[in-house]
Amino acid sequence: MKASLLFLLACTAVLAVGARADTPDEPKALLQKVQELAQKAMAMAKDAFTRVRESEVAQQARQWLADTAELSKQRLGWLKEQLGELRKKTQTK
Repeated sequence: MKASLLFLLACTAVLAVGARADTPDEPKALLQKVQELAQKAMAMAKDAFTRVRESEVAQQARQWLADTAELSKQRLGWLKEQLGELRKKTQTK
């Protein structure tokens, strides 16, 4: 997915430069424009991938917190049972 998106952005940059070229006789200016737009496209793609990666990390963190919360609830229930049994034992003595 990353490569195809980057390729698509690069193709879009080339087409945009071709459409914006003043004259077809200026290959150096055209090449410079292509390079600038390609760099901008790559920066945008990297930013998008970073946001996706951060989103995935945040999702994993939320999942971990949810799992940990459930485990904490289970442990708390077990601890309540243990305290209840301990209280019964101390009251009968």
